[in-house]
Amino acid sequence: MHDIKRRIAVCPGSFDPITLGHLDIIGRASKLFDRVIVLVSTNLEKSPSFTLTERLLMIESVTKAYDNVIIDILDHELLADYVCRVGAIAIVKGLRAVSDFEYEFQMALANKKLYPVAETVFLTTAAENMYLSSSVVKQIASLGGDISSFVPLEILPLIAERLSGKYPATHN
Repeated sequence: MHDIKRRIAVCPGSFDPITLGHLDIIGRASKLFDRVIVLVSTNLEKSPSFTLTERLLMIESVTKAYDNVIIDILDHELLADYVCRVGAIAIVKGLRAVSDFEYEFQMALANKKLYPVAETVFLTTAAENMYLSSSVVKQIASLGGDISSFVPLEILPLIAERLSGKYPATHN
């Protein structure tokens, strides 16, 4: 029996909170790779609504159907170093618009320089998710709007309750 090398991809993001757009990209990546590691990270330019652990738990609860998807946290480490450490061959990023591409292309070039073994794979979002982002979800929820068509229903109550402003975020 031959030892088959598993094709591992890392799908990084802040997922604050996870949206149906994120879930679509994760599901599609799970069909392309043997294992997908959804990597929850901190966006230093934003104040999180959910802790890293809360985001990890939410993602775990909505990705149970994917037996090749695992969730991890990136904390105080370069993405390229993490990708190298877990033996991944790809970084998967979702793109909604040309404006996403410009930033993600710069990051892909930097990661390629830091860890030449891994490729960055861009998946375009489904048309119905082109406008969808965690920021949009936060804004709608904070003003009392209905976010049920934007986030997985399993975690809708938790997200709506936190983002309504009635319950402050906890910190790690």
